[in-house]
Amino acid sequence: MRVYLDNNATTIVDPHVFEQMEPFFVQKYGNPNSLHQFASDTHAPLKSAMEKIYAGIHAHKDDNVVITSCATESNNWVFKSIYFEYIITGRKNHIIISEVEHPSVIASAKFLESQGCRVTYLPINNEGLIEAQTVRDYITDKTALVSIMWANNETGAIFPIEEIGEICKEKGVLFHTDAVQAIGKLPVDVQSANIDYLTLSAHKFHGPKGVGALYMKKGKELTPLFHGGSQMGGHRSGTLNVAGIVGMGKAMEQAVDALDYEMADIREMRDDFEDKLLEIEDTFVVTPRDKRTPNTILISFRGIEGESMLWDLNRSNIAASTGSACASEDLEANSVMEAIGAAEDLAHTAIRFSLSRYTTQEELEFTLAVVKEAVTRLRGISSSYAYAPEGHESGLDAHH
Repeated sequence: MRVYLDNNATTIVDPHVFEQMEPFFVQKYGNPNSLHQFASDTHAPLKSAMEKIYAGIHAHKDDNVVITSCATESNNWVFKSIYFEYIITGRKNHIIISEVEHPSVIASAKFLESQGCRVTYLPINNEGLIEAQTVRDYITDKTALVSIMWANNETGAIFPIEEIGEICKEKGVLFHTDAVQAIGKLPVDVQSANIDYLTLSAHKFHGPKGVGALYMKKGKELTPLFHGGSQMGGHRSGTLNVAGIVGMGKAMEQAVDALDYEMADIREMRDDFEDKLLEIEDTFVVTPRDKRTPNTILISFRGIEGESMLWDLNRSNIAASTGSACASEDLEANSVMEAIGAAEDLAHTAIRFSLSRYTTQEELEFTLAVVKEAVTRLRGISSSYAYAPEGHESGLDAHH
């Protein structure tokens, strides 16, 4: 059996999505900007796909949803445009992000920092959550942008986006959210959440890789990151990825249609799987279930390095993930585990299991059996577990 439980990294392309994309590779392959029938053949499918994307996030027709290559591009676009429009001009010099944003946001913020911008990295609490009041506390009259992800990619923690959006609107500060981990898992409404900019990637909700989008509220258009053409109303130059856009539109439509299943059935499967994992002695989960996306578990097994667990899982053809990075001599701790103040012996032990609507109960039962066997084997050779002091304080609540 092969089991894929790394859906926060990428998802399978839904067969119905692939079916809709296929004609645009070898049959309807015209460039949409050309002036002939081959181009015209793409216009109606593109319009339909864009309507589905707008509807999926509740964008108004006068707002702009611009197609990009991925959310990383979209995130970079927001930050670098803010630099050109606010920082370099001296109008404002401060942005706010959380300390657990996606690397594309953190790296963009650090780039702005190197150019003289002041960046505040907001802490998360011991449940892995950002508190809206913390955002309010750090906003000043020099704050140009607040960027807080909708849901965390590692823990699944859902941040209080509507409250933060209201604060930013009240303070007159632009608000951006990286919604990559929210689409298809949670209801996403850019209007009710007072969002100015939102980024997404199709491959996180059963669409193709290499296509994403940036939502820009009407009147909040950004300086283009790419110049050289009139595509996307002049907002982003470059020949359109027709197959990708059609696929993303279909994937968005299906993600919205499947939302009830995701929030009920997938959550129930996740919770049952998590309960059984927590029956293993000395296991710890970050963020309460009701404050997490319905498909995600970040769990630590005391005394077992995350990379070692992944090795055992991979040998059994099970795909999961860890925030740790194994270098030649050093094992880097999971950044979220560090941020919540987990003890040193837990900061290296986090494993993320992320389900999808294609995950089956049989796959989870198989995974549970492999995990239990791996825990027994790895703790048997773990010096850190063997010598862990009785009643050791972890920084997290233990489950037995």
